[in-house]
Amino acid sequence: MTVSSTAATAAQPGASAAPTTSDKGASALTSDFETFLKMLTAQAQNQDPLNPLDSSEYAAQLAQFSSVEQQVLTNDLLNNMVVQLGAMGMAQLSNWIGMEARVAAPGYFDGDAIEVLPAPNAGADSADLVVYNGEGTEVDRVNIPISGESYSWDGMGQDGVPLPHGHYHFEVESFVNEESVGASYADVYSRIVEATGENGDTVLVLEGGARISANQVAALREAT
Repeated sequence: MTVSSTAATAAQPGASAAPTTSDKGASALTSDFETFLKMLTAQAQNQDPLNPLDSSEYAAQLAQFSSVEQQVLTNDLLNNMVVQLGAMGMAQLSNWIGMEARVAAPGYFDGDAIEVLPAPNAGADSADLVVYNGEGTEVDRVNIPISGESYSWDGMGQDGVPLPHGHYHFEVESFVNEESVGASYADVYSRIVEATGENGDTVLVLEGGARISANQVAALREAT
């Protein structure tokens, strides 16, 4: 299990990351600073001894020099802070790897039961847990208590035959007087195997390969 700060797709050998806007800005600013320094040095070296540079003008140029230098240093400091903050966030997420996240997302069935956390509609007098495979086909339907306690789905189809390994998503259909009053996604617990940064967002990779945003996690617990 690893923590990555790049997208899940590995870069090709020899490829290099494109410079960011901040990198280009810092490079241009540093180049301007170096050019200014060379010009000021050349001016001091080549001044006419009989008509030296006016002290007030020299002081003004030194002040400008100091301003440019400060701008470069500030820019470098800000860039370093951005990098450090990103690293801190990813380091904190590394503690999540190996834990189980509660999410409204498909669960991966590998032969072991999946813990489902249904939430029937308020006022319902009965509810079914409906299971769909990766193609969206209903493969199981189980009557569950309306109290909303967790349910352990064993991976058996409606015919009692074990279903193939893969992703399954769960919905709770609520009823009043045997009439459906709506369905909603049920949460599951899935183990986190990787954390990665993608387009400025932190993405968690779950067991089986499902990918979710870190802000979709409703709860964490130690793996059972």
